[in-house]
Amino acid sequence: MSLSKALSRVKPYLAMILLQVGFAGMYIISLASLKHGMNHYVLVVYRNIIAAAVIAPFALWFERTTRPKMTFRVLLKILAMGLLEPVLDQNLYYMGANATSAGFASAMFNILPAITFILAIILRIEKVKMKSATSQAKLVGTVITVVGALVMILYMGPTVKLPWTKSSVHRSTSANQNGGSWLIGTFLLLGSCVCWSGFFIVQSNTLETYTAELSLTTLICLFGAMESSVVALVMARGTKPWSIGFDTRLFTAAYSGIVCSGIAYYVQGIVMKERGPVFVTAFNPMCMIITAILGTIILAEEITLGRVIGAIIIVIGLYALLWGKSKDHASKANEINDEKGGLVQLPITTSSNVGKL
Repeated sequence: MSLSKALSRVKPYLAMILLQVGFAGMYIISLASLKHGMNHYVLVVYRNIIAAAVIAPFALWFERTTRPKMTFRVLLKILAMGLLEPVLDQNLYYMGANATSAGFASAMFNILPAITFILAIILRIEKVKMKSATSQAKLVGTVITVVGALVMILYMGPTVKLPWTKSSVHRSTSANQNGGSWLIGTFLLLGSCVCWSGFFIVQSNTLETYTAELSLTTLICLFGAMESSVVALVMARGTKPWSIGFDTRLFTAAYSGIVCSGIAYYVQGIVMKERGPVFVTAFNPMCMIITAILGTIILAEEITLGRVIGAIIIVIGLYALLWGKSKDHASKANEINDEKGGLVQLPITTSSNVGKL
């Protein structure tokens, strides 16, 4: 295998791994800002305004000659994506994470591939053949992932003590976990997962006809900012929630907008065109591990035994799902190569036939 082919095969995996590192940082800094009083409705607005402003110049320059014509159908899809991700997903996530913890929120998002896979089956994006080993692996992986999520929700267990975590914070956090806010936060995070999965499905479908990834990213962030502004004006009244200076709140909005909206939508779109929406969502376990470690160090969050057991189960299910997806991709690539080979293959003529001509 040549170096260029090896790099081409590794690029989707490397891109998604780096994105998970970026998401882990966002989980930590955004929750820290929310704990210090930043309004999450306002954060969503600023996040998407910054993302649109940063990505727009690249879209205008690099896609000035390749941008497809905007149709009413594509416009409706972009409006739907702006509602699903910037408005619903981001606000539900911030509310859920604020009621639970950054580590728990990132761990709950490990069920994202399972939800995306189920939606893809319902919408006939994913094909399931019960006698196929790859389909069986994807189905079993989905079931295992859901079981792991249920373990995390229903069983807390004792605290896993770490040397750098203070015991006083453990007690206060445990009290918060036993309260009703923790359960409400869990359901908010589940709703966020469903909305994000729907966003991936619509984005994958839109990229089939509107192939300009940078322009699509800009429009999603722009419409998301406008739609979330309407929600924020109703929910965050007055001027105080909107005032931010050169502090952690501005850094949170800038980091979340540039890395986790602008760059993330663009990179996910490129990878999704090649591997599909289920592949894109299958790397969340890495984000969970990074966020859990940073959360215990920076935010002094605790890790419970139930979260550890549930996370391990989820990781097993996810990698069964990812194995099935990788086999699907390999078989599709072979089919494409066979079709190309069949098109260029010429009939073989014998010398006797040539003489007759």
